Amino acid sequence: MQILVTRSLPGNALENLALSAEIELWKNSYPIPENELKKMIRGKDGLLCLLTDSIDASIMDYAGGSLKIISNYAVGFNNIDLDAAKQRGIVVTNTPGVLTDATADLAWALLFAVARRITESDAYLRSGAWTGWDPSLMLGVDIAGATLGVVGTGRIGEAFAMRSKGFDMKVIYADEKPNEQLEKSLGAVRLPLDELLSVSDFVSLHVPLLPATKHLIGERELRLMKPTAILINTSRGPVIDEAALAEALDKGIIRGAGLDVYEFEPAVNPMLLKQKNAVLLPHIASATNSTREKMAHMAVENLTAFIKGEEPPNRVV
Repeated sequence: MQILVTRSLPGNALENLALSAEIELWKNSYPIPENELKKMIRGKDGLLCLLTDSIDASIMDYAGGSLKIISNYAVGFNNIDLDAAKQRGIVVTNTPGVLTDATADLAWALLFAVARRITESDAYLRSGAWTGWDPSLMLGVDIAGATLGVVGTGRIGEAFAMRSKGFDMKVIYADEKPNEQLEKSLGAVRLPLDELLSVSDFVSLHVPLLPATKHLIGERELRLMKPTAILINTSRGPVIDEAALAEALDKGIIRGAGLDVYEFEPAVNPMLLKQKNAVLLPHIASATNSTREKMAHMAVENLTAFIKGEEPPNRVV
């Protein structure tokens, strides 16, 4: 089989794939442009792509009817038109579970960074502005004993919430169905989203990007939150109306935000970039050596299983 891979991957996973398939690799460190993707996918049997690659019906058709499998190097797959793939009999796979801990850890890193003004303090010191200890310098908010609102309690949301144990927090969550693990282990209480937003000191988003979750947090929802509240997002950028968030931060409607994902990434709302009360990361939730290598091996395992005539272990459609 001939496989197109849209980016170099950490570790030796691609070397393993080369033992059973012929690989054409996009070697640049930036996303493959659409025109190049269309050229390179012609005649390919398989595609190993990233979340930054938009794979719609036209891309699938440019393969000329040869494309049989798309292996997405991500747990999410909103970059792929699943209906189009299903109509063309193309298998789609992803890499679930492997990035749960890394993403949950990073969400906590963002929470601490915003609450205790870590990046702001670092920039202040490096600028030479610090003249000595001051009782009023860079005052933040307490984390221990606060109310933590978790929106979405799948693998990552649950792992994030469980990490609150050491901080004696009151945990509340919003989800379509109860999470018995959180209720049993943390005494977590399930609430409607609006009520969660109105009482939480910290709100962390862990939902997939679906039509129902696009702009889940907009101007109305931000105004429901406490003016002292902090919003964290490591899920998908379009879950938040980014322009509304930038305005809310600018006007002090909420205290702060920590983001790893953006509505139109890699572009970030210019007004958001100006807010000192926002900690902004370049989509690095899964960026640990072991996690990214495991993702690569999982993506390759999905392909090699298919090449052998076996069912891919992480099939989406």
